[in-house]
Amino acid sequence: MTTTPPAIDEAIITAKAYGDQSFPFAEWGWLRANDPIHWTDVDELENFWAITRHRHITEISARPDVFSSEVGNIVLFSEDQDFDREDNPFNSMRVIIQMDPPDHREFRKVASGFFTPRGIERLDEIVNDTARMVIDQLSSFGSEPVDFVAEAAQRHPLRVLCTILGVPPEDEDRLLELTSQLFAFDDPELGPPGDDRQAAADLLGLQFYEMFNAIIEDRRANPQDDLATLLANATLESGEPMGLVETLGYYLIVFNAGHDTTRHSLSGAMGAFLENPDEFARLKADPSLLKTAVDEIVRWSAPVNYMKRTAIEDYQLDDVLIKKGDRVCMFYGAANRDEEVFEDPDRFDVGREHNRHLGFGWAEHYCLGAHLAKASITALLEQMIERIDSIEPAGEPTHTASSFVHGYKTLPVKVNWA
Repeated sequence: MTTTPPAIDEAIITAKAYGDQSFPFAEWGWLRANDPIHWTDVDELENFWAITRHRHITEISARPDVFSSEVGNIVLFSEDQDFDREDNPFNSMRVIIQMDPPDHREFRKVASGFFTPRGIERLDEIVNDTARMVIDQLSSFGSEPVDFVAEAAQRHPLRVLCTILGVPPEDEDRLLELTSQLFAFDDPELGPPGDDRQAAADLLGLQFYEMFNAIIEDRRANPQDDLATLLANATLESGEPMGLVETLGYYLIVFNAGHDTTRHSLSGAMGAFLENPDEFARLKADPSLLKTAVDEIVRWSAPVNYMKRTAIEDYQLDDVLIKKGDRVCMFYGAANRDEEVFEDPDRFDVGREHNRHLGFGWAEHYCLGAHLAKASITALLEQMIERIDSIEPAGEPTHTASSFVHGYKTLPVKVNWA
């Protein structure tokens, strides 16, 4: 075994490291080759096994009976924190990504029909109109430098999700601020203000509650043909209405997970095209590559960087015994560059076929909104390749100081319009 890179544990998980250097591709590569089930010990964080191989992540994901999302939660906490997790904003609302079977399957069915490919077709007009509006706004800057994250990547999914969830336009900017604080909790610029994390988490939970509860009450009194109404009036297989905690949790996860993952995928696409202008030209010349391009963008961007599971019994993973109570973190970004699965994995290829990326997770917790995310990315790409001739960097990008959901914080570009 070769010498371990210095500070490898900090590089793969601390918010500061991600803010400074973004994804730790070099460290992940070393781990895949030398220590793919790596015991990680970082001051002030829970200890955990870092999982960086594609085959190990799919194996763990397929065993929710052993690796729990509910016991111990899905994100890492400080080492001195109890599992009541009171400072986790998610806990004020019960969300499906923190459920195990059979609850997870029952609650997932509530909205699964809405998010099927056929269900998403009804949203084509919303998705396409929003993409056109976003690129119209971007074009108003002409050839002046513009931050693609602020003006396009975060605006497109924001409008789509607010429309289907019944969020009025005047509340969009506030909801954007709240979701940024939630998923960039440790980022000094994007996270909640103040040093009291408990107070910040409590306030986030309250603000989400107030915003979504108002929509739930309205859709129960005035039902419409949208997801907001479906969730507000949902019943479970037992015939019982879905509880308020779970209903609020659904709103929370559909918006927050759907927004930030799509935002980082879109900004990741732009970043990839800046680094690989020939691939943008290739896609412009052959729009039939859009389908493979979208999957390659999600593989490349890996907007959900990791998910944590907690072993509820001993489990042998290759030559490592994962003991009951141990935490494992599945690094999707690392698995998406796994040489065992992807040919030339560090090459961005809009025509890549047989793309078994884990950008939407795997098995039990495969992303419920994957089809909507793909439709949103496709719509914006269609506008870009039709109306943009080429793109140039216009400054140094910055990255979110977050290891959970990660991507560009700012991405200055100069657009040359067709």
